[in-house]
Amino acid sequence: GGTLDPLATGLLVLGVGRATRLLEYMPGDKTYEVEFHLGLLTETDDADGPRIEERPVPSRVELEAAAAKLVGEIVQKPPKYSAVKVEGRKLYEYARKGKDVEAPERRVRVDELTLLAYDPPKARFLVRGSKGLYVRSIARDLGGHVTELRRTASGPFRIEDAGPDLLPMDVAVMHLPEVRLTTEELHHFENGRTVEREVEPLVRVYCGPRFVGIGERSGSVLKPRKVIQA
Repeated sequence: GGTLDPLATGLLVLGVGRATRLLEYMPGDKTYEVEFHLGLLTETDDADGPRIEERPVPSRVELEAAAAKLVGEIVQKPPKYSAVKVEGRKLYEYARKGKDVEAPERRVRVDELTLLAYDPPKARFLVRGSKGLYVRSIARDLGGHVTELRRTASGPFRIEDAGPDLLPMDVAVMHLPEVRLTTEELHHFENGRTVEREVEPLVRVYCGPRFVGIGERSGSVLKPRKVIQA
């Protein structure tokens, strides 16, 4: 279900047993509530790192205008202290050894960047965006660093739904169209053979009430992509 920054709290989706095989199909969108300290940059883009630069603290109008420019498809540079890999090693491994490695820019999507409260230099935002989005990079681009970070949603899961009980594994892929097989078709599917079905490119597959896996379209037939044995 992704990783959380060291200072972060909130929701982390965990797959257990066979359910771990479905995490790659879960929608990657995440939602955060975050506090930025503006006017002060740090080496790690959060409160744990040493200070490296001071900047003027923006007015509310200036801050909202700057935030608006970061909404949509953007090119973002990950923090130097991050798990993004360069030549097989994570950026934070280089940074901890004092090696200055250029972080590769990546295309990410910011769906929402809403200012919830502003008491300069502290600003609280609601951030919603794609997999791979770094909230610390948003803080840096706004001229500050992260002081609080709480993930409130990940894919279809919300923090209000978190608890000690395991959820049915197909909850992670409910965004995919559903296909139901007969007992005979199930036998073919579970043994890696195709089924004569016109389907969407990627589907969740059932036989009766039982979830049996993920299938994909191959020409005009259904092909097993991930079979979950009973």
